Amino acid sequence: MANKKVLNRGIRYLAMALPMLFLGPVIIHSSFKNQSNPLFYPVLGFGILVCLTAMWFMFLGLKTVTNSIFDK
Repeated sequence: MANKKVLNRGIRYLAMALPMLFLGPVIIHSSFKNQSNPLFYPVLGFGILVCLTAMWFMFLGLKTVTNSIFDK
């Protein structure tokens, strides 16, 4: 049986990652559409940071859900 508290925490991590999985590529695409803008590099860096954060939350969420299921 899965530990409910740990499972909820893992699902919360996955829920935080979901919007960032869509927002990061949109920000990166927007920055590449406006390469002549002086804020190109900060916006690109922010988009990459959002994508990396989404991947980190996905990793934490899947790891936490797996730990709750297998009672580690």
